[in-house]
Amino acid sequence: MFSMRLPTPSHSRSRSRLLPLLTLCNLYLLHSTNASPVQHNHVNVNVVSRTVEPAPVQSIVDTLLTGNGSSNPTAEGQVPDKAGSVTVLSSNEVNGFTPFTHYASTAYCDPKTTINWSCGSWTMRTANCEANPDFQPIASGGNGGTEQLWYVGYDKKLNTVVVAHQGTDTSMLAAVATDALFVLSPLVDKSFFPGLNLGIQVHTGFKLAHERTANEVLSAVQTAMKQFGTAHVTVVGHSLGAALGLLDMVYFPLHLPSSTTYDFYGYGMPRVGNQAFANYVDANVKGVRRVNNKRDLVPVIPLRLMAFRHPSGEKHILDSGEWVACSGQENTAANCTLGYVPTIFNGDADDHSGPYDGITMGCD
Repeated sequence: MFSMRLPTPSHSRSRSRLLPLLTLCNLYLLHSTNASPVQHNHVNVNVVSRTVEPAPVQSIVDTLLTGNGSSNPTAEGQVPDKAGSVTVLSSNEVNGFTPFTHYASTAYCDPKTTINWSCGSWTMRTANCEANPDFQPIASGGNGGTEQLWYVGYDKKLNTVVVAHQGTDTSMLAAVATDALFVLSPLVDKSFFPGLNLGIQVHTGFKLAHERTANEVLSAVQTAMKQFGTAHVTVVGHSLGAALGLLDMVYFPLHLPSSTTYDFYGYGMPRVGNQAFANYVDANVKGVRRVNNKRDLVPVIPLRLMAFRHPSGEKHILDSGEWVACSGQENTAANCTLGYVPTIFNGDADDHSGPYDGITMGCD
């Protein structure tokens, strides 16, 4: 019997945001590996076919029902999954995530709110503001639909520029469509990602969404770095916002001074790219942390049999509330995400919004 649980009435906010994600899961299952042109805002995007042999139907069914058994099809060039080491995080290590979790939660707030960072008058969760009361905003934007909400500013205490991206607002059709446009396409682009290998491919919807705000966000980061004299950038996001943030972590080093250092805190992040992308991130992007809560199903989509792959850096929150660090890219150990959610049918949509050490994502 499948163990996926739908959100209950006591989780109305989570239900309204996450039920469409279950529909997206079905879309992922029906996706083929054939190339096709994608129409986006009246611009044809040529999606390059992935060199993946379609898995036998029985293998796919076995994978969906039994998880990571011997019948699990592996895409060409993809490293086989295995159980790696698992390390328990100390309370001090977990507490170190707190300011960044609040920053990720705040990304759901209206840009007019985030650009006016005043805890006493905010129409948002007081806890998000009070956790980072000295934050100084530089710029904010987006509409939550065709452009995800975002903001950029400076944290004096941590001496870092903070970049935050909103996750999917499922009441906005354009944002849901971004998640659904999951065909892989080359990341390389002469304006945004120059010089990358054609084999490095990412989720087309995430790539297009990133491009819509990349120039504005980069300009704000450059302004903040110059104004406050810092060379450190921290990127945060939840769900789709985490996917956009991970693309930032590849984008920024191609456009900012080589002396710039980075940290990334992504929460409930879906898979963003293929094996080559994951390997590139592991080799070139330092400070990646992707936090998954219990049986959240979003981190296990798009499916691995579609050639998607997570980079390293997983932190998993257990049923007990304990946090563990899972080594490698797709760690199948019992206490890692793939151990809790070996198939999408083992996922629980209510876990997606949190809580992440007591913090639930959202501005309302």
